[in-house]
Amino acid sequence: MKAMLSTTLVALLSIGLASGVGANATTKISPASPCGVATTADYSHVVWIMLENVGYSVIGSSDAAYFNQLADRCGLATHDDAVSHPSLPNYIALTSGSTQGITDDGEPSEHPLSTTSLFSQLGANWRTLAQSMPTKCDRVTSGDYAARHNPAVYYTSISARCKQNDVPLVLPLDLRAKFTMIVPNVCDDMHSCPVNVGDAWLRSMVPMILDSAQYQSKSLVLIITFDENDSAASNQVPTVVVAPTVRIGTRDGARLTHYSLLRTTEDILHLPPLRAARTANSMVSGFNLAK
Repeated sequence: MKAMLSTTLVALLSIGLASGVGANATTKISPASPCGVATTADYSHVVWIMLENVGYSVIGSSDAAYFNQLADRCGLATHDDAVSHPSLPNYIALTSGSTQGITDDGEPSEHPLSTTSLFSQLGANWRTLAQSMPTKCDRVTSGDYAARHNPAVYYTSISARCKQNDVPLVLPLDLRAKFTMIVPNVCDDMHSCPVNVGDAWLRSMVPMILDSAQYQSKSLVLIITFDENDSAASNQVPTVVVAPTVRIGTRDGARLTHYSLLRTTEDILHLPPLRAARTANSMVSGFNLAK
């Protein structure tokens, strides 16, 4: 039976994954060295992990030791800017190519969106895994779950599919969809708890993704970013790209935005770019993600 994800349980599981327990270390990509292990790959899965309200200054911070380890061992976008404040406009921009005129953090009942999104582009082939969400496709903020961090629940055209594909974060992780968005709760995403708490959550979560059948078959790209920074004028956020073909220590200084992340995901999954993503720089070349 699947179990609701807890930070403690994930941490215990990740110890085994990271140490190679039960795995043939000679044939598996090590979660400790996941990048620079292939020159070409045919990617068909993209996973986003969305964190909250931390600026580029987290790079080099001891409070984010694991996040920085991933940046050093894989790739980091050094000129990536969020598009707005507060949270919700960024999530809608990330998934539709526009803020859709939203300027606040209103609930889905206040901002029903009938527009095309990355989710509708993918039909049934997407999934949201939202930590601490009480029920599937929950449109009401409660406890540590924030609906504004779960953009799929705002798009009315996918309502029926949302009730099947937008689910609580549970173990084992299901990464079979072409696109999976992982949404930590408001503590583990660094929004309401210190950076080191979110970093510990990453340390427990990411090894499971890297140990998945999809990553091990060199078909999955993992991108970790923040919705917005800590209200600094630049709105610069750190974005880490993890994939077998990413060269170790890659630093991409191209001008990027959240529309670039959408464009990159659509490029990898062979989808037409939506709205502002059409003119945004893609990360495919900079991080060696092309087939």
